Order: sequence, then structure tokens, then C-alpha cells
Amino acid sequence: MKQIFLSLALLFGFITLASAQNVNLKVGDPAPNFKLQGTDGKTHQLSDSKGKRAVILAWFPAAFTKGCTIECKSLAENGDKIRKFDVTYFMASVDPIEKNTEFAHATTVKMGDLEVMKNKADFPLLSDPTKETAKAYGVLSERGYANRWTFYIDPNGKISAIEKTIKPDTSAEDMLNKLAELKVPMAKTAH
Repeated sequence: MKQIFLSLALLFGFITLASAQNVNLKVGDPAPNFKLQGTDGKTHQLSDSKGKRAVILAWFPAAFTKGCTIECKSLAENGDKIRKFDVTYFMASVDPIEKNTEFAHATTVKMGDLEVMKNKADFPLLSDPTKETAKAYGVLSERGYANRWTFYIDPNGKISAIEKTIKPDTSAEDMLNKLAELKVPMAKTAH
């Protein structure tokens, strides 16, 4: 009897893990709410923007890696252009908040023998060390990192676009083009 119970528990665990990994959100689906700590010292929730403005959630694999550094730099250098739209935007990873905070505030990042200069992030990076939000969005890879996917969420909390092919060096320009394509209104005041 003990062996049957253990086998059933193990099977249920595998089924739960498989179903969490197989989340397949689509345009028009409600975006899963999140409550994640940001590098600005605040806790951010999707529900805080509901009925107010669009939200961009740009998942990235890991702080201090080449592609993620380039993407963060692109967004930081173009933050003034992104903020012209009525949108709140974040980068998010499964890194702990301490690592993301160090990454967000770094001005020089070493990658082997190469030193890459990057601007300080002028937007919050969110941390999901439990990986629950990454699972809810279906971005958690088999290696335990988030896939580099960007979710555009309308003010009603519905997914309006999902980008799964992100080019780190043009991420800000691509984001600006997508905001225009989605007809996200321009901000009335700076936020």
C-alpha cells in the first residue's frame, strides 16, 4: 500500500510539472497576475496597472550574460522613447533580487576578457526566484532559466502580443515598433 501511494504521488508530481511546463498562452488570453520584487525596492503586480495602462513584461534568461546585458542596455538607452507611450515596462528573470539589483545598477560588465559598458537600467527588473510566475507565463526552459520572450498586456489585463524572437541589440526599437503597431496610446504625462 505504501508503494502504491508513493507511486501515485510521484506520478502526480510529474503530471503537475509537465502541465506547468506546457502552459501555452495566446494573444487574447488573460495575462497571469504577478507579484514580484523589483530592483527599485518596490513590489510590482500586474493588477496595479489594470484599467490604467498597458504593461510590457520582457523575460530574460540571466543577469550578467552577453545577450541580457545588450538587451538591458538597449532598453535603458531608449527609456525616454518607450515612456512616451502609456505603458509600464519591466524586464524579468528567475535570478534572485540581489543579482538583478547589481545587474540593473552596473555600469561595466566583464564578459571574459571583454568589458562591456552599459547604462544603468531606468526601469525595474523583476525577480522570480521561485519560478512560479515564469511557469505561469510558460517561459521557464528545461534548464531552469526564463526564455527571452516579451509579453504585451493591454490595460484590461489581456495579452495583446507575444514576441518569442527577440534581438537583444534592437530590443528597444522592436518594442517601440510593436507599441505603435498595437496602437498603444501616448502618455498624457510622464510616469
